Order: sequence, then structure tokens, then C-alpha cells
Amino acid sequence: MQELSHYINGKHVKGTSGRFADVMNPATGEVQAKVPLATVEELNDAVAKAEEAQKAWSATNPQRRARVMMKFGALINEHMDELAELVSREHGKTLPDGRGDVQRGLEVVEVCMGGPSLLKGEFTDDGGPGIDLYSMRQPLGVVAGITPFNFPAMIPLWKMAPALTCGNAMILKPSERCPSTSLRLAELLTEAGLPDGVLQVINGDKEVVDAILDNDTVQAVGFVGSTPIAQYIYGRAANNGKRAQCFGGAKNHMIIMPDADIEKAADALVGAGFGAAGERCMAISVAVPVGQETADKLMESLIPRVEKLKVGPYTSGDDVDYGPVITAASKERIEGLVNSGVDQGAKLVIDGRNFSLQGYEDGFFVGPSLFDNVTPDMDIYKEEIFGPVLSTVRAETYEDALNLVIDNPYGNGTAIYTADGDTARDFAHRVNVGMVGINFPIPVPLSYHTFGGWKKSAFGDLNQYGPDAFRFYTKTKTVTARWFSGIKDGGEFNFKAMD
Repeated sequence: MQELSHYINGKHVKGTSGRFADVMNPATGEVQAKVPLATVEELNDAVAKAEEAQKAWSATNPQRRARVMMKFGALINEHMDELAELVSREHGKTLPDGRGDVQRGLEVVEVCMGGPSLLKGEFTDDGGPGIDLYSMRQPLGVVAGITPFNFPAMIPLWKMAPALTCGNAMILKPSERCPSTSLRLAELLTEAGLPDGVLQVINGDKEVVDAILDNDTVQAVGFVGSTPIAQYIYGRAANNGKRAQCFGGAKNHMIIMPDADIEKAADALVGAGFGAAGERCMAISVAVPVGQETADKLMESLIPRVEKLKVGPYTSGDDVDYGPVITAASKERIEGLVNSGVDQGAKLVIDGRNFSLQGYEDGFFVGPSLFDNVTPDMDIYKEEIFGPVLSTVRAETYEDALNLVIDNPYGNGTAIYTADGDTARDFAHRVNVGMVGINFPIPVPLSYHTFGGWKKSAFGDLNQYGPDAFRFYTKTKTVTARWFSGIKDGGEFNFKAMD
């Protein structure tokens, strides 16, 4: 059995704690590797090494840092298939989905290749008599990224690429369930020219997370995971004087208007609801058709599509629609929520419980479930299921549908399918959700915009990637400068307008 490691100062380093987490094969239910769980001392030592390495890295000019990103991007492209297989082997998603995971992270690296333009400050000439003002964007120092299992390549890249481009050193703590992709990306960064110690990959559990939050050297923390943990990390980080951007759970709705193309809407719902076994924070888990006729037509279109979904391991080929969920506990929780939906009166149109795949009976596979007549008081509506379950909530009017989204405590993503521009524009303006799709089911912005939710889906005032990332990973210093050239005024004892 493979024993994984930490990645410290450009080398793989075995753990010293004697504690390990199992890295499962979700398709077979077998342990395929063990990953060490770091001690507080190991974490603090890695932070100290990162602090030392960051001094020279921050003094490296932005264009040279960008060249490391250029080489890194080329290496990711060169190793795309290898990285996708690492993602699929530990997470369980299909190979095409694994490539998409890597690709969406690579796109952020590509934006960071132009990082120098985003790091420019501002200058005001002659803001007062012989006075110039200018601002600089400077790195924070050592920052940390705590990333989830469901995107083993994309989200670590969303964290590390902007942070490093800004001149910081980073402590990356990937999910102990899917650590290998981050370790391989760290190797590629070293090959791309990143100095040793500027990126440290530390595997660990809550003990290490708390040590990151309590370490005085760590200046900022980026996190993606569940809402309770996001709120906990944000609060503890803020209490310790750190910047934090913490992204949590979601309950993403898609409204289907009577004038929508029902076939396109059904295609979108199947892909957005069941892709990656529903283990996406931007998955559509609630369909909201407006009007009974729309709802009936939608169910008529959805049922055959959901029934045809092919579930299997990534090794079965590219025609597999989705693979297993991440753990046996996840499978049990998902099926328990489906049970609760039935018990509370929802109509289970397609039942994914008790799904079994020949030869993979011990794997964590969950069949697709489709509900109709779900109401907002049911557990399957209120909780983020994070599995291949699509709930249909019928709305009488557009206002009813809109208010359903507005009243939901989560605000990550939402979508509307309609042929009417006025309705679409009204929806985009009024809905209190961070990312909105119009005839587009999973509205993850391109990497030169920015990603972030509202309400209980996000804690912190700056989003991931795009311009916000460069603001988050730098601090602004403003200089007011005067060079004396014939000015002989005496001392000033009060604030004076610069006229």
C-alpha cells in the first residue's frame, strides 16, 4: 500500500506523528493509500520555513513570478491526463470530469500569467504643492489554503496561483481524502522554477487546521467546504486577526419558466444535478418549474434522461455519466435523506437507493434519484444533500419561484431558463445570490471574473480568483511624498487641504 507524504522545501517528507488517514478507492471501497496527519510542530516548522523562503520570493519582480506561472501552466497541460487520473482515482469522478477539474484550475493559472498588470499601484502627480501620492500592492507574507475533496485540482489551483503570483508563500492543506493531486502540482511548481519552501503541502485534520488558524505568522486563510466549518474557520481566523475568505454550502435552484425550451432545460438539469455524483457546490439540486403544465412537461422530459444515466467507475470509459460518492458515510447520508423525502410526503419518481454495480458491490455508488412535489419544509429541500438527487418544487408563479430562491439561506448559484429577456433581467437584478445563470445551469464565471456566493454560502468580503484574489492576497500601502525644492514654510499643526 502506498504511503504518501508532505511536501516541504521542495521535497517529499514523511510524517512523524504516526497518525494516518485512509485514502479510499471510492469505486471498490478499498484503502489505496495512507496519508500522514501532521502534528502542530510539523505545521509550525513548515510555516517558519515558508516565512524564510517568502522574503526572496517577494523580492522577485512580478514578471519573473509570472514566468513561473507560464512554465507551470505548460507543465499542467503536458501532464493533463496524469493529473486527471489522480483526481479520478481518489475522488471517483469520471476522466472527462477529472480533466475539467484540472482545466478550470489551469485557467486561473493562465490569468496569473498576466499578474503584473493586476499588481500595479496608483499614482497622483502634484496632489499638493510639490506633493505626490502613490500606492503599492505588497504581499501579505505567509498565507494558507484549506481545500475540499470534491475538486482536488481546481480549488488548490484557485488558491495557490494568485497567492504565489502576488509574492506570498503558501501553506496548502488539501483534503486528506484526495491529497495526491496537490502533491503532484507541488512537484510541477518546483519544476516550473518556484523556489523551495514557497509552497508547502501539509496533510492533516482539524488539529492542523486549528494550528494554521492560531499561527501568528499566517496572515490569511482561504477555505472551501461546508457552511458550519466555513463559519468556524472564518470566526477563528478573524479572532486571530487574519484575513479570511471562506466558502460554504449551497442549495442551488433553477427556475424553468413556461416559455423556456423544456428539452434544453431538462438536459441542463440532468448534467448540473447529477454530474460528479452531485458533489459540486454549484450543482443544481432544486428544479423550480413555474405552472403545473410546465412542471408536467419538465418531468416528462426528465424521467427518461435520468433513467438512462450510466453510473460506474472512471475505468469503465468516457461514456460513464458519473461515478461513486466519496465515502461510505456519504452514501449512507444521501440514502437516508432520500428516505426522509419519502417519509415526509415527496413523490420519489426515480429511486436511486439500493443501487448495486456488478463487480463493485463494496463501492460507494448511489443511483440517481428524482423527486417531485417537494416542499420547502422537507429535509431534502432544507439540507445540502451533496449527492445525485434532484428535487422538484412546483411554483404557481414567477414571483413564488423567485421568492423561494430569495428566502433560501444559501446563496451560491442559481439559474433561470426563459425566452423572455425582461424576466431574465428582472431575475438577475433582484435575486440575492452571488452567481446567476441565464439559460446556463452552472454559472461558474470565467477565471478573469470572480467566484463567490452570498448569504450562508460565503464568509468574507472578497471572492476567489480574478481581481478579488489579487486584492485578498495583497495589502495596499499608500505613500505621500514631498521633495523640498524652494518650499520654506514652517511647521504645520493642523490638517490642511491640498489646494
